[in-house]
Amino acid sequence: MVAAASVVVAVGTAAGMLTALGDEDAGGADAGHPRVTRSVRLDALPVSPSPSAVSSGSASPSVSPSPTASKPTSAPSPKRNSAKKEPRSTDAATRLYRHPGSQVLDWVRAHPDDPRRDVIASRIAGHPAAVWFADHTPATITSRVRAVTAAGAAQGRVPVLVPYAIPDRDCGGHSEGGAPDLDAYDAWIDRFAAGLGSGEVIVVLEPDSVAQSECLTAGGRADRFASLARAGRVIKDADPAARVYYDAGHSGWHAPARQAGWLKQAGAASADSSDGVFSNVSNFHATADEVAYDRAVLDALGGPASLGAVIDTSRNGNGAPADGEWCDPDGRSLGRAPTLTTGMGRIDAYLWVKLPGESDGCRGEPGTFTPSYAYDLAR
Repeated sequence: MVAAASVVVAVGTAAGMLTALGDEDAGGADAGHPRVTRSVRLDALPVSPSPSAVSSGSASPSVSPSPTASKPTSAPSPKRNSAKKEPRSTDAATRLYRHPGSQVLDWVRAHPDDPRRDVIASRIAGHPAAVWFADHTPATITSRVRAVTAAGAAQGRVPVLVPYAIPDRDCGGHSEGGAPDLDAYDAWIDRFAAGLGSGEVIVVLEPDSVAQSECLTAGGRADRFASLARAGRVIKDADPAARVYYDAGHSGWHAPARQAGWLKQAGAASADSSDGVFSNVSNFHATADEVAYDRAVLDALGGPASLGAVIDTSRNGNGAPADGEWCDPDGRSLGRAPTLTTGMGRIDAYLWVKLPGESDGCRGEPGTFTPSYAYDLAR
């Protein structure tokens, strides 16, 4: 059976609300903020500039929380059970934008006396993370995107945005949802792109949309890939400074050549629509494994030599569990800090696409910040 990528939790995307139960004491200090917005939340912010599921891949604003889980993998990485934590970068990632409305920041502000606060604040809340747009809300998507990009531009920093509204998302699994059909999705992407402005921005386009496409018919897959290629072109036409990355799954999923074949159909090899690929969203595979895998995918993909890859390092410090567990597995650790300077050829960035501490659904409600889980990852 094919092992899927990471799991995304797309709960409460329409209203951005979800009751968050703590993993040990619902309503206590270990309870997440009731608003569920994938990695960051925009529902409480102005709409004009001023600023779940289980799938293979990855969800945010009204901002929705980031996808929360990662699916089982078919071939465990030999590095998965390493007890030694991967070294964290000292790069402050000053060029990446940190949104002020994330669930972890909400928790830190609300719990000044919690003994876990300092560790969580310094090791998680202090780092920039992606902003997810997981709900199909055509009337407000432009203003919500603009709120993030305008705030990033005002600070001279680069936001990471995750559009997550493709139809048949998560193949009907826990992160199901998205636009009702591809025509509606194309129109939503037009409105998403209209909020980008002219500044530098990184777009992680539709986690799982390529790697998890086997559930579609051949015709449905071709139609999805055509919409994804169009999405990349629309985004780059709207903002030439935008960098768009396509779904490569992760190193424990499809073979590089197979993934590259699909990516080419989805427009990832064309400079008109793509700057490369992303991998490991909401998953745990070791950075070294992802670097090797992404380079192999890029080699098989072809296209301009400028194409690169970005890797989600939010929870991969100890690699993936040897047993393939994807739901808030024990023994995991934060990975490399987010940075646009990796020192690795063809690897453009290490990003925190999935916000560490947002549960996959086992330590807390899917998509909600769970302090005990965050603390275990950070300490």
